[in-house]
Amino acid sequence: MDEAGRGPLAGPVVAAAVILPRRCVIRGLNDSKQVPVRQRERLYTEITRRAVGIGIGLSTEREIDVLNIVEATRLAMRRALHALTPAPDFLLVDALTISFVHLPQRSLIHGDAFSISIAAASIIAKVSRDYLMCGYHRRFPSYEFGRHKGYATTRHLELLAAHGPCELHRLSFRPLWGARCDE
Repeated sequence: MDEAGRGPLAGPVVAAAVILPRRCVIRGLNDSKQVPVRQRERLYTEITRRAVGIGIGLSTEREIDVLNIVEATRLAMRRALHALTPAPDFLLVDALTISFVHLPQRSLIHGDAFSISIAAASIIAKVSRDYLMCGYHRRFPSYEFGRHKGYATTRHLELLAAHGPCELHRLSFRPLWGARCDE
């Protein structure tokens, strides 16, 4: 299991759980942050074709604001786990432990560098979140979510200053403290 979207100012955090067949080799598979966009999309297609099971879960911006980003990430991971068929018998998780799950699990710091399944989950979570943010771009074009995916880029901060936050923004994140959502 892995997640994407803990750091952005807008949009959900997305988690993925992936079960790959034994001895599976997928060339170029690595942490999604280390893989160029085109290669990520190719890997996403190959992973979805070859995986025994994939589960995706997310936590909304409001859940992030209420729970905090770490607990919202755990919630997204539990949702991904519940969406996963077949059910796993052991979890490898990138950098977190998941509470309220009655399965043996192991947290690995930089797990996507050590486990092909965690690296695959990283790709699935990142590409899924990017697709969501591109969809939100059509709904909220003045924020250019398709360009920066909600991360705190200079352009995103300029757009926030010009338009204020929309309902996709995480009001508990520092640049948005005290802001109100009028859109």
